[in-house]
Amino acid sequence: MPAVTVPDITVLPRIAVVDPQTSTERPIKSLTSAPSGFEGEGFPVRRAFAGVDLGDLDPFIHMDQMGEVEYAPGEPKGTDWHPHRGFETVTYIMDGIFDHQDSHGGGGRITDGDTQWMTAGSGLLHIEAPPESLVVSGGLFHGIQLWVNLPRADKWAQPRYQDLRGGDVGLLSSPDGGTLLRVIAGDVAGHRGPGTTHTPIALAHATLAPGAQLALPWRQDFNALVYVLAGQGTMGSERRPVRKGQLVVLGAGDHLRIDAAASQPLAEPNLDVLVLGGQPIREPVAWAGPFVMNTRAEVIQAFEDFQAGKLGTIPSVHGAPTTLTES
Repeated sequence: MPAVTVPDITVLPRIAVVDPQTSTERPIKSLTSAPSGFEGEGFPVRRAFAGVDLGDLDPFIHMDQMGEVEYAPGEPKGTDWHPHRGFETVTYIMDGIFDHQDSHGGGGRITDGDTQWMTAGSGLLHIEAPPESLVVSGGLFHGIQLWVNLPRADKWAQPRYQDLRGGDVGLLSSPDGGTLLRVIAGDVAGHRGPGTTHTPIALAHATLAPGAQLALPWRQDFNALVYVLAGQGTMGSERRPVRKGQLVVLGAGDHLRIDAAASQPLAEPNLDVLVLGGQPIREPVAWAGPFVMNTRAEVIQAFEDFQAGKLGTIPSVHGAPTTLTES
């Protein structure tokens, strides 16, 4: 899981040491294991938020860990054309390549450590697929797709893209030099990532070496979630065991603690976690398939607008009618 790395972590800015006398550690509220499934044309995913109350996730809606999978030649898969309205998709690629295109002419290619931030807003059609060269050759694929809700006032915003290159993320070190932290969006420990958001959030990918500890300051008015991408370790002072595919929801406080196990699985030499949180929107959520709105009537209207072609049309080079999928 290379994503973005550095030859010498000791030269990076360091997160300030957390003083346990003046800072409150966030307790563990819940721990869940993500079930596995398939998305789009059949690529494997872990449903990271399955079984977690939306109130604990707010402002997030949904997250898939895509892969980690080693494709044989001819096996890489993507999604068909599908609509979105009312939220943002954040696609972070750690290994492999994905191409994106939408009915507004947006899109691009993201690869190791890149993030594509798509604000669906008022609505569009979208497709995600590996490039033909990867389909032919096969190879490793691993990424995350996160859905970020939009507040009522922004659900009708014009669609837009942010292509965030891996080299633009904020890079930090833990005080002990054992953790590399990549800040993708928001402010983490006083350092900002390149992503800009309608909803105030923070998103970071941390890699902890075996035996390393990360005490990370976190805004009190944000919720806090930790998802284990690979490896094993513990959360909090109570040292609750966590492993790949598990999500930890944390309670109130102003810092969180993660410890990497001294011994890691052979295929996963480090503990990799996604740390995310945001300011809860606290508005009604009506969600069906690829539409996240405030009321059932708005969701029905989104389906009707999609069927009427008001969310856009597939570029003629593809030539085939779209089918509605959840992605």
